Amino acid sequence: MNKYTRYVVIIWTLFIGGLYTLFLWTVLIRFNYLGAFGDMPDLVKLENPKNELASEVYSSDGVLLGKYFRENRSPVSYSEISPNVINALVTTEDIRFRDHAGIDLKGMFAIFYYMAKGDQRGSSTITQQLAKNLFKTRGVQKKGVLGYLPGFNIVIAKVKEWELAISLEKMYTKNEILALYLNTVDFGSNSFGIKVAAKTFFQTSQDSLSIPQAAMLVGLLKAPTSYSPILNPENCLNRRNTVLELLFENKFITQIQLNTLKRQPIGLNYEVENHSEGSATYFRTMLSKYLQEWCKENNKDLYGDGLKIYTTIDSRMQSHAEAAVAEHMKVLQRRFNKHWEGEKPWRYQNKTEIPNFIEDAAKKTDRYKALEAKYGKGDDSIMTELKKPVKMTVFSWDGDIDTLMSPYDSIAYYKHFLHTGFMTMDPYSGHIKTWVGGINYKHFQYDHVQQSKRQPGSSFKPFVYATAISQGISPCTLVPDLPITFEYEEDGKHIIWTPRNADWVYSGDSLNLRQGMARSINTIAARVTKMVGTEEVIEMAHKLGIQSELRPVPSVCLGSSDVNVFEMVGAYSTFLNKGVWTEPIFIERIEDNSGNIIYEAVPKRKDAVSEEVAAVMVHMLKGGTEERGGTSQALFQYDIFRGNEMGGKTGTSSNYSDGWFMGVSTRLVGGVWVGGEDRSIHFRTSATGEGSKTALPIFGLFMEKVYADTTLDIKMGRFKMPSKLSININCPRRPEREVVDSLAIMEEEDQLPEEEIVE
Repeated sequence: MNKYTRYVVIIWTLFIGGLYTLFLWTVLIRFNYLGAFGDMPDLVKLENPKNELASEVYSSDGVLLGKYFRENRSPVSYSEISPNVINALVTTEDIRFRDHAGIDLKGMFAIFYYMAKGDQRGSSTITQQLAKNLFKTRGVQKKGVLGYLPGFNIVIAKVKEWELAISLEKMYTKNEILALYLNTVDFGSNSFGIKVAAKTFFQTSQDSLSIPQAAMLVGLLKAPTSYSPILNPENCLNRRNTVLELLFENKFITQIQLNTLKRQPIGLNYEVENHSEGSATYFRTMLSKYLQEWCKENNKDLYGDGLKIYTTIDSRMQSHAEAAVAEHMKVLQRRFNKHWEGEKPWRYQNKTEIPNFIEDAAKKTDRYKALEAKYGKGDDSIMTELKKPVKMTVFSWDGDIDTLMSPYDSIAYYKHFLHTGFMTMDPYSGHIKTWVGGINYKHFQYDHVQQSKRQPGSSFKPFVYATAISQGISPCTLVPDLPITFEYEEDGKHIIWTPRNADWVYSGDSLNLRQGMARSINTIAARVTKMVGTEEVIEMAHKLGIQSELRPVPSVCLGSSDVNVFEMVGAYSTFLNKGVWTEPIFIERIEDNSGNIIYEAVPKRKDAVSEEVAAVMVHMLKGGTEERGGTSQALFQYDIFRGNEMGGKTGTSSNYSDGWFMGVSTRLVGGVWVGGEDRSIHFRTSATGEGSKTALPIFGLFMEKVYADTTLDIKMGRFKMPSKLSININCPRRPEREVVDSLAIMEEEDQLPEEEIVE
């Protein structure tokens, strides 16, 4: 055998041996021999690759309200992606993409040439990169025992990616692979996939990206942090121009285009999606808690399964609700600040200032507890640290303020703010249409629709009158406005309670039930309670939809037990819905990421009162606007009465701590609460602090905006009453004593007696 032949044999032996070794290595990796190489995805996973997908929340009118995600990703198809993105990706990452079957042999050998030149570039094809992204081939779970040895992990991962790339090329078209790739990649700024990236960086859709925009986004893929337009704008611009030059070299753009486009600035319109911003933030937070429980019970992942949650919220009404809250609360806050100018608003019932109020509040904060763990309980250093000014951003109704303020002073600053909860629903379907849990979710995340419970004051009285009417007491029954005393046992104590009217005046006149409820006369509500029974009033409230515990004491008739806006709106809706309580619901259906319906809401319903009793209660609620001295007549300042009927009930707890308004229209029922974070923070006069001043305007403004919105199918109209009623509602008019004029009655909203309030 001559020398030449010997070399040929050696070369062929090495080649065949190398192929055999590679084949054996591939087989061992494929079957994860002895667990040494890590798992490979099976055929099912290849056909249905699992990817983290954001779950999306939609309004009833089809508007995207928000997302839940670990990785913010929303997939799109190839046809929905701009050709500019496709061209930039192929020319930058894999110019022979259309020609190879997953592995680019020419590119693999060329890598040695580029390494010799000092040009750092990868040899992985787009398909190989897709395999790496989809199946996490370099993650800890995929390593196996040998993967922890230096050098082996890369070799094992590469072989896996080659095999997976070939398999993917067999299962998917080239266009499908490009779409899969662009849906999986990380563009930085918590934007995964081309759809989210286009919105994050340019506030546009992925099908509308221009050539320079597409070049910038594709340029980010090499290193999202190093080439970030936010963190490293100069690097980003240079990288974008490199991609543009590659587009020119590969004849996707002309020389003239290249010269023009390279001179253009990045032109960012940058906005990262944030859970604390956008519409219906309080609602989305409440919804996420509900959905997490639902997903746990149904083996779903809210943050990765790409669920489509279709809610009952109407985005247009929600916008009107948020605008009404902002419009009124901004004015009310100015009024409150003026009311307490130069004084501290935290007060005992006797109106004296509560000492050490801010210090006690500070001790409940996480910051104080952390300092306590550092310095020890009672150490003076804790308060010293809390009183050191630091940079912070605080809320104001004129926009966020960047300032220097100590954490201690920030507590005092925030304690001055008034808060609100506002919800509306369709009383017939049970669909919740709006949910505003507070004044600003970014700074105040406590939800005052469902999470918070406060005393409803006189907005509870309709449950008293519904009890009376259901027992056969006519709404025309006359009840005297005179003192009445209750004696009862509570916690082993003998209690004597005599409710008073808000103005401390008893007219001595007799009013019918509608007049008594419209004017919110405490003594009349108390007398009716004595007629029907305290336990019966509580039972009626629960039948109508109140789920909170109600103390079995006579003062329950004046709203002494805490409830929330959510249940109050549901209870009032029963009157509009012919006496049938319908569970308030906020989800219509849930779909998986393939569009299959996996949940569809069916609201619970139950008969609470008869249709006649319900109709009479609607008539009673209208009394707030129709009867002389009705406490809801402030609604007339809004443009909502042109051939339209409205009803409602105000409520105010002692010391004006809580202001309520429950409003009813032919299509919507709404509930509003307004008050301080603490019950000790409130107005001091009826002219400023009663429910008709603090809460009612939000409902009035909202309904005005709703009626003016021609895109909504919410029209003005009159309540439908049964054609025949066996209960007489046409009460005879009679002269009344003029002890207190009607204006004074409206100004002096009823309150709970002070001894019934627990601060």
